[in-house]
Amino acid sequence: MNLSHQNHHLISEIDRKGLYKVIFSRRDVRGQFRPDPIPDHVISRILYAAHHAPSVGFMQPWNFIIIRSKSVRKQIHDVFKQANQEASEMFPKQKRKMYSSLKLEGILESPLNICLTCDREKTGPVVIGRTHIKEMDTYSSVCAIQNLWLAARAEGLGVGWVSVFNEKKVKEILEIPDHVVLIGYLCIGRVTHFYQKPELETAGWLPRLPLEELIYFDKWDKNGQNENSSLLNQVRKDLHFPEYSIQED
Repeated sequence: MNLSHQNHHLISEIDRKGLYKVIFSRRDVRGQFRPDPIPDHVISRILYAAHHAPSVGFMQPWNFIIIRSKSVRKQIHDVFKQANQEASEMFPKQKRKMYSSLKLEGILESPLNICLTCDREKTGPVVIGRTHIKEMDTYSSVCAIQNLWLAARAEGLGVGWVSVFNEKKVKEILEIPDHVVLIGYLCIGRVTHFYQKPELETAGWLPRLPLEELIYFDKWDKNGQNENSSLLNQVRKDLHFPEYSIQED
């Protein structure tokens, strides 16, 4: 058997490490954007990465609204400000001060915003794989955002996902049809640096949960942990996986 043919599907060690480095160094960027314009060929590449996400029934339900206009972004930012004020009142008093100190968007600072949507009617009412779980097309669209996010990180770009706004108002500003779902509003651009850890973790908002506490075996309980201790031990060991963390730029 031709071994080179047999192994043609394997990823090289350098590419494998690069993939993990991109995954573990991806950050939700809010306050480190530089105003430099992003070249079209780079934007094209990250859009192609998003467009190659898995989609239920291969329906490819996504569309991309490229937002460069300062006036449009200003309108979106006004909607964010109102929602952010409303959101601060929803948290317990002891958390409101910390919440107010957090920067949760880069709508105006980033040179590019992209709104990714899901057209649930794109391929008709019956879709392979969506016959019983109707939300699968929205899940597919989230996969497209993850592809875009990782590709952007590989290109040295930061991405911030803005979710504090009145969805109806944003859809009106962007003239998104009623049947189309707004999945993600993204701020994208070059950054001054990427943080070593997520900002909310660094700020003490919440810690990262230990992975071994999130793993069950066969059923929703901990009963299988003793029989699967070797895997759990490996999970604890891989906490120090070399590509898991990065040094601040």
